[in-house]
Amino acid sequence: MKIANAEEFDRENVFGKGMDNVNFAQYFTGNSFLNFLTDPGEYPMLLANVTFEPGCRNNWHIHKAAKGGGQILLCTTGSGWYQEEGKDAVSLEPGTVIKIPVGVKHWHGAKADSWFSHIAVEVPGEGCSNEWCEPVTDEEYWKLK
Repeated sequence: MKIANAEEFDRENVFGKGMDNVNFAQYFTGNSFLNFLTDPGEYPMLLANVTFEPGCRNNWHIHKAAKGGGQILLCTTGSGWYQEEGKDAVSLEPGTVIKIPVGVKHWHGAKADSWFSHIAVEVPGEGCSNEWCEPVTDEEYWKLK
């Protein structure tokens, strides 16, 4: 469900856009927003609503863990993309669930003509971390239809 209008998107985005994602801005092309739904200091599982403006995407990255770990994306509003290295991109629409295992290089973000939000679920584990890699190039991104 593509939503290009910011006001319409804000009405549909039931978990809220949140604040400018300044702490991770260096790993995104375009503007993203972060609304924490849990506090990791109070609860062992991190859930956050991540919102991407049209054309925004994060860099290629890899979730790492000694045991457990990974990430689950619960797509809630708008339209986006998810791609694993070496595979075709997958269209993300409300209701799409993406399970990202540890060690898989991937990226996700909004389509060029739509705002997009997903809830990011950080799967608990031991020694969890992210390895941020190179940006998704404009050539890679703009060839997606």
